Amino acid sequence: MPQTKQKHVTESEAGPAKKSALNAGSLSPAQKRWLKSGLGQPGGKLPLFDDQGRQVPARTIRSCIDAGWAEPWFSNPIKPDWLVCKLTADAFELLTASQKNEKR
Repeated sequence: MPQTKQKHVTESEAGPAKKSALNAGSLSPAQKRWLKSGLGQPGGKLPLFDDQGRQVPARTIRSCIDAGWAEPWFSNPIKPDWLVCKLTADAFELLTASQKNEKR
């Protein structure tokens, strides 16, 4: 059987593509609400629950991680299925800038 050749993408090759994905306009309303809630938290910690006490959907969390907006912070030994995350530095920078533009 022929083996498929896999190309390993280096960080420098992925850099520009990742930056372009970090665009405040490409967020869904749910993603934007969740990510903005981390702006005022120490270390950019993102909540597990929304303002009404409902758990943030795993789909929202995963899509933000995949897009580079959030990153896993630590594992919760009591609830291993919960994703405890924080904002990435790029997301913090862009969300802060977009918030300043909204106030104008």
